[in-house]
Amino acid sequence: MVAVLHTWTRAKEYHPHLHLLVPGGALDKDGTWRPARRKFLVPVKALSPIFRAIFMKRARKALPTISFPQEVWKKEWVVFSRPTFKKTKKVLSYLSRYVYRVAIANNSIIALEKDYVTFRYQNADTREWKSMRLPAMEFLRRFLQHVLPKGFHKVRHFGYLHPSNRKTLRRLQLLLWERDSNRTATIEQEIEARAGIEKLCPHCKKGTMVIVSWLPRKARSPP
Repeated sequence: MVAVLHTWTRAKEYHPHLHLLVPGGALDKDGTWRPARRKFLVPVKALSPIFRAIFMKRARKALPTISFPQEVWKKEWVVFSRPTFKKTKKVLSYLSRYVYRVAIANNSIIALEKDYVTFRYQNADTREWKSMRLPAMEFLRRFLQHVLPKGFHKVRHFGYLHPSNRKTLRRLQLLLWERDSNRTATIEQEIEARAGIEKLCPHCKKGTMVIVSWLPRKARSPP
């Protein structure tokens, strides 16, 4: 998968979360491709406590002197998962904007006066544009909390998408290409077999239709 870190809301409040792009399938132990179900990838509700447990285990290991509050375990963590909108390239283009974008763009700042900064933002629920006026120090605080520490990576790759697994990824690409090529050949054979067949019109029930060709269904993008 590909993970992209995002730390702000539209109002520039501190809200760290990850955007993940997960392929709709995986490599089996024997090297074959195992596609996910068309309408189901992972149990989202079951992922939440698992993600929380793994995260807290690693947090304790990284910060052994820190005492974490019990509220962390009582609060339900959110793991949101849904199929990609449109195509995978569209999702990558959407996520790439977070990689090089700062917390606020210059054109979002509409006024600087009397130690106050006014900027505009779009409400996530109503999609309406609103403005917010903050003291300059509060504005700087909100902005600087989104600056990543030195050496911290905003984008991480895992599994066969990791740079160290380029050979595996290339082998998988060839495997899927071969599978799609065989499927295309099968469709072409079916078209040739059905071409010229006469069929009663399903609407008027009188005339006959001659099948010239068949249009294959569009492939669904993986979730």
